[in-house]
Amino acid sequence: MATIVDQAVCIRHWDWSETSQTVSLLTREHGVVRGLAKGSRRERGAFSGGIELATRGELVAILKNTDALSTLTSWELRSLHAGLRRSLNAYNAGMYLIDLVFHAVTDRDPHPELFDALCRGLEALGADDAAVERAVLGFQWAMLSETGYRPDLDIPGTLDVVRFRPELGRFSADDQSGWRVRGATVELLASLDAGGLASADEEAVARANRLLAAYIRHVLGREPPTMRVYWGGDPLSPARATGAAKGDSR
Repeated sequence: MATIVDQAVCIRHWDWSETSQTVSLLTREHGVVRGLAKGSRRERGAFSGGIELATRGELVAILKNTDALSTLTSWELRSLHAGLRRSLNAYNAGMYLIDLVFHAVTDRDPHPELFDALCRGLEALGADDAAVERAVLGFQWAMLSETGYRPDLDIPGTLDVVRFRPELGRFSADDQSGWRVRGATVELLASLDAGGLASADEEAVARANRLLAAYIRHVLGREPPTMRVYWGGDPLSPARATGAAKGDSR
């Protein structure tokens, strides 16, 4: 057993009793930690009145050496990420981000940069809907990069349309199988990978977002429950709030 002090974001919680919770937390230095927070729901105690979804805090916990739940001894709330409550779209986006973590990251496998990306994404949800879309895109890219599934963006030349092979994680200029993708979408992802989205318009960001969501679903081998809630349907359908015609490429 070892006692840890770490920053954490709550990605799941369940009622254990009237006063206690079991929780799943993404910590910065120790990965996903699942634990029991006895007395966390009491008004006066060591847990700031309870641990809520998508909140960030400083955690003190005793990690077990087995699959048994860790014991959480305190939780000091640092951020409510109140922007999630700005709109239904922001809330659905926030739930989607933490759902991706829950399904993609294994216990005790630390990803400090992914933790930082999650915090940035949750903070950004307090702005307008365009900022929400960019926050989701940035986090999806960070998650794929940190878990080893970053798409290969190396395509010779500049083409209007390419194909993406999700089983290979790469784009191709001459392959006729796979998903039809605009060359501009690949260029946008390359810009994102280099540290920014430059002057990308909302529709271009939405296309790239849908592509990454569908690829994440392929990588996971299942669809996170919040995916269709946020996207308003299958992310491969181009109709979600973009004005794109059916059959348009990503």
